[in-house]
Amino acid sequence: MQVQRVVLSSRPGKNGVPVPENFRLEETTLPLDLKYGEVLVRTLYLSVDPYMRCRMNEDTGAEYLTPWQLSECVDGGGVGVVESSRCGALTEGDVVTSFNWPWQTHNIVKGSVLQKLDPQLVDGRLSYFLGAVGITGLTALLGMREKGHVTKGANQTMVVSGAAGACGSIAGQIGRLDGCVKVVGVCGSAEKCRALVEDLGFSAAVDYRRDDVPARLRECCPDGVDVYFDNVGGPISDTVIAQMNNGSHVILCGQISQYNKDVPYPPPLSEETQEALRSKSITRERFMVLNYMEKTEAALLQLSQWVKSGQIKVLETVVSGIENMGVAFCSMMKGGNVGKQIIKLSE
Repeated sequence: MQVQRVVLSSRPGKNGVPVPENFRLEETTLPLDLKYGEVLVRTLYLSVDPYMRCRMNEDTGAEYLTPWQLSECVDGGGVGVVESSRCGALTEGDVVTSFNWPWQTHNIVKGSVLQKLDPQLVDGRLSYFLGAVGITGLTALLGMREKGHVTKGANQTMVVSGAAGACGSIAGQIGRLDGCVKVVGVCGSAEKCRALVEDLGFSAAVDYRRDDVPARLRECCPDGVDVYFDNVGGPISDTVIAQMNNGSHVILCGQISQYNKDVPYPPPLSEETQEALRSKSITRERFMVLNYMEKTEAALLQLSQWVKSGQIKVLETVVSGIENMGVAFCSMMKGGNVGKQIIKLSE
């Protein structure tokens, strides 16, 4: 069986910005016969995410991430459908997912590494399993619940950086649902600002490319900031932290502004920012959703209910074709996506 796959053809240079040419499309063949326990799956949707930039390096800088190998098939979050099975737990037509789905049009894999999905959880919109009702939504919800300390009636103001991205767009809506009186998003275009306020119900939005960020933040958050969901790090985070209140909380989710740099994760902070955290007793603990796997089942049900009822709106940027994986990945790393960046491979 002829299939197409994407391999890593080169690594970005030190402190390098990834380019589509780091990836290469290849043709390969799959055997037609399955071994006991194996399934043939057809890929429906693939995800590209900021953490993957770390996997392009020989050393990912994170003990839980393995590097992609040169000239080998790249992998990440994926959703597909079982076309044939020699695994007792899976039958033809089942919708399945994995965190380590090869970037390939069809795959033969052990059924035991796949998780069966219930399409009703997303009203049949299967790409949502890679975003709002998947690892992205879990990161937003469990990050808020475990590290955000939002209390209904406490008059709290929340700021989200990378607010128009996959995780930030969900986290801000959860902040509103959980009781924050103001939710302010920081993003990189007028179009994104409009989407946050008009489509997702954020109180206000800051365009870091065009606005005077400190002044605009003070205007949007006159009572200071109580909860900060940080997806970007760098100067934006320094600015937000400078306006945080005593006893407030940073949810350290990601640091995309730093991922092309040769620095450890989480990246070091300036003296000034460290002093602000110390003097105002601001908590800033690294959050990893993998540490809360026992809470994921209940959290996914909650996310599903919110999405199906329309209380959480889902934004996606969908590109078609496996040949566009590299372009879609590089676009996402530069903020070209609104919401979750998805690549559709088949119906």
